[in-house]
Amino acid sequence: MVTRASSRPASAEQRLNELGIELPTPPEPFGTYAEAVQTGNLLFLTGMLPTEGRAAKFIGRVGAELDVETGCKAAHLAALNALAVARQHLGSLDKVTRIVRLGVSVATSGDFREQPKVADGASQLLQDVFGKDKNPSRLVFGVASLPLGTPVELELILEVAARSGSGKKGSTT
Repeated sequence: MVTRASSRPASAEQRLNELGIELPTPPEPFGTYAEAVQTGNLLFLTGMLPTEGRAAKFIGRVGAELDVETGCKAAHLAALNALAVARQHLGSLDKVTRIVRLGVSVATSGDFREQPKVADGASQLLQDVFGKDKNPSRLVFGVASLPLGTPVELELILEVAARSGSGKKGSTT
């Protein structure tokens, strides 16, 4: 955890900086869908894969072609991509008030049982950036196959600060 001289906790953007994390360029959709949709104070992110540019960085199933450590690295990269998409949509990760839900699909061999360890690659990054008090509820699935042959796919639901303005319905900014 990052320690600070003041009693005020570090913001998400400050934590990224202090941890030396530079977010990648947000990935573009691999199909006909939006990667971020906001309704009210909820931001839904979907289909976050461990990609760099337009290509999968990791390919294979955990427990078959890949080990747990590699699966964790893939989950970490998918979470970095999710943060990049959230920042692009919101303008700043400091607008995230809570991570509501993290869904993690892990492509595995049939007898693999350590999906939660793989999901921790994403969960730990989110905790490092947003703090333990914003940890989400989490659901982890083992699946036979994922898009582009990747081992991990994330889905996130974030609670975000109200849009700027007077806070009254119908106000514009």
